[in-house]
Amino acid sequence: MNAAKIRLSAKEMELITNADWILTKNGILQKVNQMLGNLQQLQQLHLQSIATNFPPVALHSSPKISKGDNYLGLPYQVLDYPRCFHQSDILAVRTLFWWGNFFSITLHLSGEYKKIAETNVIAAFPLLKETGFYYCINDDPWEHHFQENNYQPVAGLNQTDFETVVRSKSFIKLAKKIPLEKWEEAETILLAYFKEIAGIITR
Repeated sequence: MNAAKIRLSAKEMELITNADWILTKNGILQKVNQMLGNLQQLQQLHLQSIATNFPPVALHSSPKISKGDNYLGLPYQVLDYPRCFHQSDILAVRTLFWWGNFFSITLHLSGEYKKIAETNVIAAFPLLKETGFYYCINDDPWEHHFQENNYQPVAGLNQTDFETVVRSKSFIKLAKKIPLEKWEEAETILLAYFKEIAGIITR
C-alpha cells in the first residue's frame, strides 16, 4: 500500500517558497532579545537602588534570557530576574514575550520565599486590585497563558478571599500583561510593572 501523499495548502506553499517572512520573524525576535537585554539592565539598577530592603539572595542572582519555539505552538522569549530557583523554594520575576499574544510579567513565590513574603502580598491587596493584577488559580505553576483556568483578576476577590488564596496555595503567582500592539511603550510599561512587584516584596 502506498503512503498517502503529504500535500500543502496554497497558503503553506506560498510560505515555504518565500524566505522573507522567516527572515522578518528572525529580525523581530532579535529586537525582542535586545529589548529584554535593555530591560534587564534597568531592573538591576532598580534593585540596586532598593538593596537594603530587598532579599539579598535575589540581588545576587544573575539575569537570564532564554527562548523557545513551542509554548502552545508559538515562539517565546523569557527574562528571569531575579531568579532564585531552589527545588521548592522560588523567588522569581519572569518577563515573557509570547508571539501572537502578549508581553507579561509575573512574580512567582514558593516555599520559604512565599512564607517570607506572604504578609506583604496580602497587605498589597488594594494595590493589586486597583492596578489590574491577576492571580494564578492553576495547580501547575509553569503555565503562562491568561485563560480563565490559569489566571483570574485580583479585582474579582475581596480582601478575605484573597488572603485565603495566598495562604492556602503552595505557590503564589501574580501577573500583568500588555498587548503586543503597545510595542513602542512595552519596555517602559514592563519596567513600571517590575517596580510595582519589587515594591510588594519590600513593603
